[in-house]
Amino acid sequence: MADVKPRIKLDKKDVAKGGIIEVKTLVSHTMESGQRKDKDGKTIPRKILNKFTCDLNGKTIFSADIESAVSANPYFQFKIRPEETGTLTFTWIDDDGSKIQATEQIKVA
Repeated sequence: MADVKPRIKLDKKDVAKGGIIEVKTLVSHTMESGQRKDKDGKTIPRKILNKFTCDLNGKTIFSADIESAVSANPYFQFKIRPEETGTLTFTWIDDDGSKIQATEQIKVA
């Protein structure tokens, strides 16, 4: 999963204290349900993202549990009200424990 580069879009990277930032994320992932079979009739193992978190300076400010009904390439859109300048860390966790991560810097004035 290391070669996957998530797309992150912040409507602004500088915000006044108490202001709101809209966040949009998209990550490429096949989200295999574990119910399909390959050309040889063998079941394709389940491999889905099951957790998404957004942390600001190590504190979780948004999270979602993901189920197998979510489509491939999951997209999230949410708003945050950051209280401090720092690093937003976006983490998607797969069934096998692998992680996809991305970061963005924001500034609160």
